[in-house]
Amino acid sequence: MPFELRLHFDTRTSFADGEPFGDAGPYERLVGRAEVLLDPAAGHYRGVVDLDRAPRDERGRVRYETDVYLLKPLDMTRGNRRLLYDVVNRGDKRALQFFNGAAATNAPSSLVDAGNGFLLREGYTVLWCGWQADVVPGEDRATLSVPIAGAAGDEITGTVREEIIVDEPGIRSIPLSGKTSTRSHPAASLDTQVSSLSCREYEGDPRQPVPAAEWQFARLGATGELEPSATDLYYPAGFRPGWIYEVLYTARDPQILGLGFAAVRDLLDVLRYDAVDANGAANPLSDADGQAMIERAYAWGRSQSGRYLREFVYRGWNEGRGGRPVFDVVWPHVTGGGRLALNLRFGHPDRFPRQHEQHLYPSDQFPFAYVQSTDPWTGRTDALLRRPATDPAVVHTQTSSEYWQRRGSLVHTDAFGVDLPEHPRVRTYLLSSSQHHAAPGIPAHSGPHRNLSNPLDTSPLLRALLVKLDAWVTHGALPPPSAVPRRDDGTLVSAGEAHHIFPRIGGVRPPREPNQLLLHDYGPEYENGITTIEPPRLDADREYAVLVPGTDADGNEIAGLRTPDVAVPRGTYTGWNQRVEAVGPLAMYSIVGSFMPLARTKAEREAAADERLSLAERYSSGADYVRQVAVTADALQRCGLLLAEDVERYVEAAMRLAMEPPPS
Repeated sequence: MPFELRLHFDTRTSFADGEPFGDAGPYERLVGRAEVLLDPAAGHYRGVVDLDRAPRDERGRVRYETDVYLLKPLDMTRGNRRLLYDVVNRGDKRALQFFNGAAATNAPSSLVDAGNGFLLREGYTVLWCGWQADVVPGEDRATLSVPIAGAAGDEITGTVREEIIVDEPGIRSIPLSGKTSTRSHPAASLDTQVSSLSCREYEGDPRQPVPAAEWQFARLGATGELEPSATDLYYPAGFRPGWIYEVLYTARDPQILGLGFAAVRDLLDVLRYDAVDANGAANPLSDADGQAMIERAYAWGRSQSGRYLREFVYRGWNEGRGGRPVFDVVWPHVTGGGRLALNLRFGHPDRFPRQHEQHLYPSDQFPFAYVQSTDPWTGRTDALLRRPATDPAVVHTQTSSEYWQRRGSLVHTDAFGVDLPEHPRVRTYLLSSSQHHAAPGIPAHSGPHRNLSNPLDTSPLLRALLVKLDAWVTHGALPPPSAVPRRDDGTLVSAGEAHHIFPRIGGVRPPREPNQLLLHDYGPEYENGITTIEPPRLDADREYAVLVPGTDADGNEIAGLRTPDVAVPRGTYTGWNQRVEAVGPLAMYSIVGSFMPLARTKAEREAAADERLSLAERYSSGADYVRQVAVTADALQRCGLLLAEDVERYVEAAMRLAMEPPPS
């Protein structure tokens, strides 16, 4: 056996006080951990960086441990025999929030935490575990404990680059990782003379060195006293909001982060196929006779955790013991063209590149697409799906933000922006005009960005697509065809074209360019998991074409899955927003979109220099608006893209909006 896995559950109790959920009945909640002892020489773990330099027990095994959180029908025979694995995002659980419309929580236990109950009413077993070893325990985050490479006396060091951007004035001390919830790679020396700190306003600006005497490896203690720290940066002058601070230093004690892929595969392999764990304890997902009750396993990951799934599949981790697949379907949500550079010495799985923030961190490298293509800059021919025996079906969903900030067009175009053919096992959907964090129940709000944020809720589409993907792999019923912008029909355009066709809305204009992508060089050992060039070298002559969705006369996107909010608009929704004057106004603000409400009357829009028709010009009455929403929602239901319960929700929301003035 390549590994032994033991389950330890500290909590096993009823969920939501025993409230039944449809035919699945009551649920129970199990909270604990999985302990794994693995054989580092087994081919099962081939390629895990620095595993050969991990501490071992007396039998030569390497140990790791992951948190496990499970919601399951109390009577497994009443469930749908489907497991939904929610890949935690920086340790946070997201599935109940995005599928059930529940408030975000890392410790779901009550009926309120079940939201509208969708996943549970459908009979799903929902599973979470830790995979990101640099997540710091706390706030019920799911964590993973892995060894330090070289901890047995063979110390490993290497150059690390950390980037810090703050949006508020007065910050002088911050962890090197940029946040308290993520472990920092500790500095091997506190001497700033052998490290460097620089700052610049924008990514493309020259770096301005900060003298070694003007900063320290230190932090402010609880009472404000300064104390040396190998994991914190202290800058007494205070970080300028919006500016990019970059520190390069020699770090020590790298975690074996690549075991984060093994943690998911090993746990799912046991829960899906084994009657008992290595201690002989019964698999909690078996029935009373010890029969496995999970027929299908689906993995859903949002943003960072969706990039995890793309890398998981690409690197072959979907193959379990005996060549059996771990997941039947993987669903990367709002990932854009990126993957997760997890299996690196001194890796940064928390970070991802945007136009302004963390632009140079590895994530977006060829191959980007699921179908085979050739990279003209490296000469490689490759694809994310390249193992037919174990490759899962894929549902890939992304928003407008991923096209502008996360190079999302490369999922379905080549390096020159030419449409690629579709892989028969893949469906790709643009959730039109939505922003990256399209969580339910979050209204448009202001922040360090110029426009109100985008309030679109795409969860109704996610619910319908889950029903469709289950029918796809279970019965062979094809899901709705992919819906993405394309070059051949003019709905996928350059940023310059998008700027030209976007309507005049006062002084609001789209960005002049998306988050561009040049060929990065991290050194000759990068494919072996070791970065030797920091910052990476960029080749300005080798640029990948990054394209964005075209828009209609209202500025809303034409292609993709258009919710009733987009098809029957009360405003313009975009995937981009821009930083306010005080924090880098020439750059886009992270992955936040914009909302520009429509004027109420023609006179109001003309006074505001707004080319879009007003509400009064497009809807003859509140009842007319509600009717148009109902027609659009019904059409989506007929296509299998909305559930009946969500048609009702859209109509009820339209009735409320018809009685309210639009936000100002």
